[in-house]
Amino acid sequence: MKGFSGDVNERSGVNSDFWQSYEKVVKESGVPEHRLRWYVNWSQQFTRFLPDLHLADRQRSHVTAFLANLQTNPALQPWQTAQAGEALRLLYQIHLRTPWALDREAWPSAPAAETSLASATGEARNASESSVRPAQNPELEAILSRIRTEMRLRHLSLRTEQAYIGWVQRFAAFHPRTSLETLGAEAVRAFLTYLVERRDVSASTQKQALNALVFLYAQVLHRPFGELETFPRAKRPKRLPVVLTRGEVVALLGAMDGTFALMAGLLYGSGLRLMECVRLRTKDIDFEMGQIVVREGKGQKDRLTMLPERYRESLETHLERVRERHAGDLGNGFGEVWMPPALARKYPAAGRDWRWQYVFPSQQLSVDPRSGVVRRHHASERPLQRAVAEAARRAGLGKPVTPHTLRHSFATHLLEAGYDIRTVQELLGHSDVSTTMIYTHVLNKPGLAVKSPADRD
Repeated sequence: MKGFSGDVNERSGVNSDFWQSYEKVVKESGVPEHRLRWYVNWSQQFTRFLPDLHLADRQRSHVTAFLANLQTNPALQPWQTAQAGEALRLLYQIHLRTPWALDREAWPSAPAAETSLASATGEARNASESSVRPAQNPELEAILSRIRTEMRLRHLSLRTEQAYIGWVQRFAAFHPRTSLETLGAEAVRAFLTYLVERRDVSASTQKQALNALVFLYAQVLHRPFGELETFPRAKRPKRLPVVLTRGEVVALLGAMDGTFALMAGLLYGSGLRLMECVRLRTKDIDFEMGQIVVREGKGQKDRLTMLPERYRESLETHLERVRERHAGDLGNGFGEVWMPPALARKYPAAGRDWRWQYVFPSQQLSVDPRSGVVRRHHASERPLQRAVAEAARRAGLGKPVTPHTLRHSFATHLLEAGYDIRTVQELLGHSDVSTTMIYTHVLNKPGLAVKSPADRD
């Protein structure tokens, strides 16, 4: 499906065929062709809003919470929120025919949707925000607003903010008839137990949910509930990293071309994490010194790593194209990128400076969800993930390959070449050498020199 087939959530119980049939329903309901993708987009955003809850198991309260969350986004107009409500009405009333959604009069977004569609077609462009139905849970909305404020004061990332907001909303939906102000450790324990025993979440997912609720009660509600010791904890599997041989790396990179090949080459040649690669700025590439500066990597730490000579020329050519695009953006009145808040205040014009531009910018301009400013953000990581997976398939690799596999291979091949583990630790940005030690387990030396009894004469 146009631009959306890969954007699905398996736990939500949907796939590309589901979205294609949904698009057909939307089209048959009279929505113009050029708006179909937006209806699909809103419904897909709703699947990510509660990623661990099957789409068919959701209730009216979940729709209400999603729309209320959209209304708090200053970058969205009232008609957009209402359009999202209409998209979900078509999803549940016509496509899924969910019993609780069949009553059109009781649909939570019906009044807003009518205003939205009229506004979108130019029949009521002066409709004000007062025409949108207010959130049905003002207490939750107030708390979510306070969470956003606290997180932005701490300069936490937008992804962390979105994740924490999502977990608080799920927690509120788990206790729908009780105020968050009155809930405490027992309610949190029950929710964390449910995630493990009923939703079968991973250890990292459960930990993220716990962190979100600890932040809510300690930093926002100022009612810390102390240590939680007696709830079932999801087990964290102990797995060895997937590592490619040198020949497999050559085959993988040989099956890629263009910008994706360059990005994958840097992941392997410099040991970058996926997000470290897409967030590189032009000032972080030092061609003269042959190095890359990784800014605010994992743990908010800077580090130096090498710039592979193999990719120097292709990277220079790529940056020339990026610079031409940036000049075009400036000529059109844009050309600004996101800046750390303190630097943005100190150097207001730095966001348009070439040195701060992303090495791998997005193909499209976008609206900053916090400030509403139109900018060219860095490229999304998802297309690179898909490109690596597709290249592994074309290369005939039988291993589960992701972009992070290239970082694992970087570390392992350096150790195989005889480099000191402390040096590799510095290049990877690990705080503890024990983290780097895991790569010694996959080397073809320690322990594996023992000959199998089946191979004895």
